[in-house]
Amino acid sequence: MSVSESDAEAPDTTGAPGRAKRRRFRRGRSVAGVIVVLAAGGAIVAVHPFGGGDGTPPPAGAGGSLVPVRQGPLSAQISQSGTLSYAAQDDGTPYSVINQVPGIYTWAPNAGDQVKCGRILYWVGDTPIVLLCGTRPAYRNLSLGDRGRDVGELNANLVELGYAKKSELDPDSRYFGSATAAALQKLQDEIGADETGELDLGDAVFLPGPLRITKATARLGGRAAPGAPVAEATSADRQVTVDLDASQQAGVKVGDKAQITLPDNTVTTGKVTRIGTVATSASSDDQGSSNTTIPVYLTLTHPKVAGDLDQAPVQVQITTDGVKQALIVPVTALIGQAGGGYAVERVDARGVHQTVPVTLGLFDNADGLVQVSGNLAAGERVVVPST
Repeated sequence: MSVSESDAEAPDTTGAPGRAKRRRFRRGRSVAGVIVVLAAGGAIVAVHPFGGGDGTPPPAGAGGSLVPVRQGPLSAQISQSGTLSYAAQDDGTPYSVINQVPGIYTWAPNAGDQVKCGRILYWVGDTPIVLLCGTRPAYRNLSLGDRGRDVGELNANLVELGYAKKSELDPDSRYFGSATAAALQKLQDEIGADETGELDLGDAVFLPGPLRITKATARLGGRAAPGAPVAEATSADRQVTVDLDASQQAGVKVGDKAQITLPDNTVTTGKVTRIGTVATSASSDDQGSSNTTIPVYLTLTHPKVAGDLDQAPVQVQITTDGVKQALIVPVTALIGQAGGGYAVERVDARGVHQTVPVTLGLFDNADGLVQVSGNLAAGERVVVPST
């Protein structure tokens, strides 16, 4: 029996006001809690999200359809567009490769080249300049007896690159001893540099690595001067950046899992690794209203799936929470009540309509579903208005 038939044969216990309340929920702005969720998740079309094995539920008349209340797991998800790129500095700007050796460039990297730590980054005359992993730029000559954070970065590199064992050289040590000099000589021999056992300023560039060159500034035969830029680079790590609506920030945390759809519709997985702290406001329409966003950064579980894509648009679905057993209805089944709160319109086996108050729980913005609790049971049918 359809809803329209039940209206003719059985009393509607909600009366006309119930339908007016539904219209207010669908059109009004007073139900701020749900409106914010709907706005954050985008337009929701969920007329038949519960289609069962026996086909689509019977129509509820011209005004909508009937869907059964479902019980089971529910995940809160946020869907957003994002950009796949290579990770740079925290503020999004590239790393700068700065030369400190005077002379002539005899070899320089090209855009797109990737350079691992311990490998030659460029040449000035007969001097190979090596890339070493670190966050503290070189600022002095290093030799026997020196101490400091820069020495600590050098020792850590020499052990990590295999030029000394931990039993020979403490990678956490900030002292330049004979073990440092011996390991450094091995590195210099490997790259074709003079085996001095000392590291002069400019012999190495310390940057978080490996690097991917995005812009080459140095030119073969060009003059190399201290302080001159050689190249700009990002890391070789893949990263997805999402500009998350500020109203959704509280629901996302580091470690949240995500599903990422690449431009060729390949679906891969990732997780949230960092959430920005600086909000950005941009005009969102012709009336001058603004949209405030927070950058959220994700890494791919399998970065090789992305190939060489850079600055590529992707779709991101972040799972922020989950419930193992929940009563679930479409968001569009909710009715805003005049005194506050929400309800659904239940239709029993005789076709009798009844407004049932419900308490809202978890929202799945991606699929337009919501967890509810109240005088409802799994399998009972509720009205979902047509969109």
